[in-house]
Amino acid sequence: MKRVIVTPAGVEVTEAAVPTPGPGEVLVRTVLAGICGSDVHAVQGRHPNIALPYRPGHEVAGTVEAVGAGVTRVAAGQRVALEPFLPCWECKQCRAGRENLCERLGFFGCGHDQGAMAELFTVDQRRLHRVPDALDWTQAAFIEPLGTPVHAARLAGGLAGRTVAILGAGTIALLTLQVARQQGAARVVLTARSPRSRERAATFGPDAVVDATAPDAAEQVRGHLGESADVVFDCVAEQSTMDQAIAIADKGGTVVVVGVPPAAVTIPLPLVQDSQLRIQGSATYLPEDFAEAIALLVSGAVTVSGLATVRPLDEAAAAFADAASGAHVKVLLGA
Repeated sequence: MKRVIVTPAGVEVTEAAVPTPGPGEVLVRTVLAGICGSDVHAVQGRHPNIALPYRPGHEVAGTVEAVGAGVTRVAAGQRVALEPFLPCWECKQCRAGRENLCERLGFFGCGHDQGAMAELFTVDQRRLHRVPDALDWTQAAFIEPLGTPVHAARLAGGLAGRTVAILGAGTIALLTLQVARQQGAARVVLTARSPRSRERAATFGPDAVVDATAPDAAEQVRGHLGESADVVFDCVAEQSTMDQAIAIADKGGTVVVVGVPPAAVTIPLPLVQDSQLRIQGSATYLPEDFAEAIALLVSGAVTVSGLATVRPLDEAAAAFADAASGAHVKVLLGA
């Protein structure tokens, strides 16, 4: 079968043996696999937790090809989406139902021995979710990315009636915008660096879109909100956006760090203390977030129309280049 590998030399499509599902495992045939911002950062050497070489692909929708002994959750022929983190199921966090914070956490497609940018892969049956017939394959490929803002909104305490700022205009930011609207946020303002990104973001219904590079970007966001933000979602997570997030949330607001920071940042701790700001990390998602993401897509409350660009698996290198270019929102590989 074909499998994508990312090495220091670049993105390659290689030949690999078809894996055999062991007890409790499922063999899945990939239909669509998404290129995450984390994948782009990994290729650029900017991801703090992914070392090269690695086998990418953690955003995936596919069909069950075969099952190993003892598999009861899914059957051959069923459509599935992957919840990619790989918990130990035994540590303190796993026992508390916070398996996304597992103390021995692995992550499929991010340093694991397999990734979903392949024709076939095997995974523990507990990592799979059934995809309803009401969703097409493109929608199914967005279940995993949508789980991230659903989880972040949950950690923020819900968004109904609250003022919300979203920093960034990539896949996660645009999905966060739709989650905020669906939950009944009072006002939502988004920031983006490029004119193209701002124009695209405006089509998803924020109250305003602000140039993130403007010296007074934080003041502009507060002006459009009419007040400080109750919740700021930092979907970029760099020093400049963290500075803006804290300024927008001051006083009494919550900053949710959604993006994966490529490096350490500093925060003005005296201001955090004096203004009673909450800095909240958001790590992936949980099964209930996947369930909510599926429901939002089925209901049409979240749309992915116009967000996806699809290339065949053989064009993986070009697809990664597309994803890094900023000209596309979400690039998917079709196996």
